[in-house]
Amino acid sequence: MCGIAGIFSFNQKAEKSSLQKMTDSLSHRGPDGEGLWLNPNEKIALGHRRLSIIDLSELGHQPMHFADNRFTITFNGEIYNYLEIRKDLEKEGLNFKTNTDTEVLLALYARKKEKALNELDGMFAFTIWDNQEETLFCARDRFGEKPFYFHKNNNIFAFASEMKALLAIGISPKQNSKKVYNYLLYATLEDPFNKDTTFYEEINQLEPANYLIIGNDGKIKKEKYWDIDLNKTSQLNQSDSIEKFSSLFSQSITKRLRSDVPVGSSLSGGLDSSSIVMLIDKLKKDGTIQKTFSARFKDFSRDEGKFMQMVIDKTKVDPYFVFPTVDSVMQNLSLISKHQEEPMGSASVLIQYEVMKLAKQNGIKVLLDGQGADEIMGGYTIFWQTYFNQLYRSNKKRYHFEKEKYLNVHQKLPFTNNIEFKWKAFHNPSLNLTSKLQRYFISPKSDYFLGIHPELVNEFKHIPNPIIKPTNLKEHLLFSLKGRGLSELLRYADRNSMANSIEVRLPFLNHELVEFLFELPDHLLLNEGWTKYILRKSMDGILPDEITWRKDKIGYEPPQEEWLKSSYFQELAAESISYLKKENIIQKENKQLTWNYISLFIFNKGL
Repeated sequence: MCGIAGIFSFNQKAEKSSLQKMTDSLSHRGPDGEGLWLNPNEKIALGHRRLSIIDLSELGHQPMHFADNRFTITFNGEIYNYLEIRKDLEKEGLNFKTNTDTEVLLALYARKKEKALNELDGMFAFTIWDNQEETLFCARDRFGEKPFYFHKNNNIFAFASEMKALLAIGISPKQNSKKVYNYLLYATLEDPFNKDTTFYEEINQLEPANYLIIGNDGKIKKEKYWDIDLNKTSQLNQSDSIEKFSSLFSQSITKRLRSDVPVGSSLSGGLDSSSIVMLIDKLKKDGTIQKTFSARFKDFSRDEGKFMQMVIDKTKVDPYFVFPTVDSVMQNLSLISKHQEEPMGSASVLIQYEVMKLAKQNGIKVLLDGQGADEIMGGYTIFWQTYFNQLYRSNKKRYHFEKEKYLNVHQKLPFTNNIEFKWKAFHNPSLNLTSKLQRYFISPKSDYFLGIHPELVNEFKHIPNPIIKPTNLKEHLLFSLKGRGLSELLRYADRNSMANSIEVRLPFLNHELVEFLFELPDHLLLNEGWTKYILRKSMDGILPDEITWRKDKIGYEPPQEEWLKSSYFQELAAESISYLKKENIIQKENKQLTWNYISLFIFNKGL
């Protein structure tokens, strides 16, 4: 896990001083080492900041060269199956000089070029310079766990792990107004129709599961190398499906425990993180005690301490806790915003930062976390709404069965069973059209636009709603995985962890596991009122029943509403609203957007 940066200059020499500015801005991502490299004609400059995880020796230094210096890489991430790939390459007669996954990745690329990506189980963003063909190959992992930002003009292609490195060399910080509009109106930070955009007009990002190749002429060839096939269907019965899921999940955790430094876990008390902690406890064989890191909230009804303790009591772990307060989050707010580089969805981002900081203070460099499970197994209530619509339309018998079971578990349906529900079941696309027409004809000063300045509304009221309404469960899961939802969470995790020089690994985001889940029948994901049914069944008897069959979902939920009432946040909110009005971003205040105002203000001002 590291920070990468580089400049490919088409018309002039790349400047080492510019590269130095870029890597300096990324020092938090890699405090263990620095590398700067320019090729002989100084057309390409690659930089690296190292966080040593695999092969801690100087042999792991980057940028790394291969094949008589034909290939040079700067790499951020981990290839979890590097040992298996290395073994196969050694059978072909290849000898390795290091014990790093970086050298394995280079060797595999030298053999197979872009097809090497298909064999990788990992999180990564990297570039490889081919000195023979004079091309730069850039790639990002399937889910976008690791970031890759770039700026291109007629003279250069510049890239980095974080946008601050591009701003450090003079790239314009002009704000993307469309992103601001969507953030205030729809509370979304991603544009599913333009996944390469950021909150800065002049900075783009390489989409997940994509690679690009740039030649000396500055032309870019971009290709997608992986996707989910919704037409594939598993033929396994329920028992065999649960067994295969358990095997894939355990394998994923095992590979993500590979490290030459201590590995810990984030424990929130929910199903996902508790499953990981429990399985690590079962899988570890070297006698080490797993350290867990958690956030607690004193005198808060939704504190998860009792569930954390259930896991702790059933395992041999060394638990650590942090107790965030309004004072601690205010103290960290500006710093976290600078690391996040874009607005934040809620105060839970601030809590995650404190958990990462706690892990760093206790000697942990690698942390396993449960992100991704909700997006691939239907962990949010909104998935039930889609599923009930789907069943009402296609399988009334199953609809009535699931409706009765859901009421038995939750006592209340996640939708109003009326004419609107029935209309949505059959006419969901027409609702999107109705919403579009409504925005078209309604006054920009209407409360519909939540107080956004009319000038901003007029500019973007005609654009599509970024919250797509899928017609069935698998489409909805895919949208959550690739369109809106997961990408925001992955950005939070990457920035919060790297701000503390920690690597986060996510066992649920193994592509073989994800592909398998999308092949399963829907009832193994949502069943009899339970979300993530296959995970619950696989952990039944391993986790405490109180966690396996929990009805509620909380996670690191802070007392945000209470905090926003404090004098600290009230003063900051007033300042934020005043600024946003002055900048013609909002015309009037909307109470439900207080957090958005604060986050957007801090992002704009860089306090």
